[in-house]
Amino acid sequence: MEVNVIGAGLAGSEASWQLAKRGIKVNLYEMRPEKSTGAHKTGKFAEFVCSNSLGSHDISNASGLLKREMRLLGGELIDIAFDCQVPAGGALAIDRELFSQRVTEKIQSNSNINVINKEVVEIPDGPVIIASGPLTSPDFANAIKEFTQSEHLYFFDAIAPIVDVESINFDKAFYASRYDKGEASYINCPMNREEYERFYDILTHSEKIELKEFEKGAKFFESCLPIEVIASRGVDTLRFGPMKPVGLIDKRTGIENYAVVQLRQDNSAKTLYNLVGFQTNLKWGAQKELLQSIPGLENVNIVRYGVMHRNTFINSPKLLNPTLQTRTRKDLFFAGQITGTEGYTESIASGLLAGINMARYISGEPLLTLPPTTILGALTHYISDENHTKFQPINSNWGILEPIELPKKERKNKKLKNELLAKRSLESLEGIKI
Repeated sequence: MEVNVIGAGLAGSEASWQLAKRGIKVNLYEMRPEKSTGAHKTGKFAEFVCSNSLGSHDISNASGLLKREMRLLGGELIDIAFDCQVPAGGALAIDRELFSQRVTEKIQSNSNINVINKEVVEIPDGPVIIASGPLTSPDFANAIKEFTQSEHLYFFDAIAPIVDVESINFDKAFYASRYDKGEASYINCPMNREEYERFYDILTHSEKIELKEFEKGAKFFESCLPIEVIASRGVDTLRFGPMKPVGLIDKRTGIENYAVVQLRQDNSAKTLYNLVGFQTNLKWGAQKELLQSIPGLENVNIVRYGVMHRNTFINSPKLLNPTLQTRTRKDLFFAGQITGTEGYTESIASGLLAGINMARYISGEPLLTLPPTTILGALTHYISDENHTKFQPINSNWGILEPIELPKKERKNKKLKNELLAKRSLESLEGIKI
């Protein structure tokens, strides 16, 4: 039996390799160099488009722990990445051309992988892994749209930042819902007039990320406008929009404030919160300055910055199991950024899991569902969590893991907590047959 893998990026290359080394024949489709995405520069596989960094390789960092997990699970591209490493302190940065060249050579020389340079415009019959990435071609995106239903596919993305709840200062912030309706489920950061005007000044003078040519002309819904665009319409626009203070009273003070920033729970463990209405295209340094000007967020830990760019991704919570298998078609899996896992390391990791599970599916073995105590397991559980109402892509971070209890006197010791989370993760992978 042959498997069709669509896309020879990081996820598709890893998935193909996992299948091939288990003796399964693969047809790997890649439209480049015949047809460009507008961002890629070559026709080589696993090309890094933006940064050349895969983030930290220290397991006291969530991204570093994910790399260790991948090596324990038999990842192939992560080993090549370490072989192509260039000096970058604690980060795993690579010679991107050398990395892509080596992956391409290994894929093309593998007798179990048949490379087909052709654009796919329909989802093939039989076993398929779709790893076409955030820059999926319009024709194939239409085919995915038909399969997923239109409301389950997104094309242009404006994302709000997500922060770690433990870094919020609750001497200033408070829990409440507007007009006290229902549970007090929002975190509210109040501002007086002086604080709001300082925030507005920072926002309207901050640098924005310049969109690439293929991203220009993107259309956004009014309900999803970047916060800087709303602010450009007038100094009080935000106060009558996402930062309106009415109905939000801090019972400790009894004051109705000049403006209020609300944060909404983002994961089941209540460790991550996103800023309501804060979709943005500001540069990351500017975002940090802006958020830390908000009372209660002075020392906030941002686990995902806001972005605005072309990004094709499926509504995974409605479509996928944590195995990356689709719920309605057992021989169809998704992998990579199209699933809503952001980042280079995360793309490779999802391709690894999709490849392993497709091989298991073909051989009639139970699929591998990784425990949510691992970073990769937490990621796949996060993107397949049916409780999401407004799903947005996310990368590896400590906040998505099941929390760990520490003695009261140690609860603020982040280093210890991260070390224990990493230890628990690696122990939970012991004995898993791959």
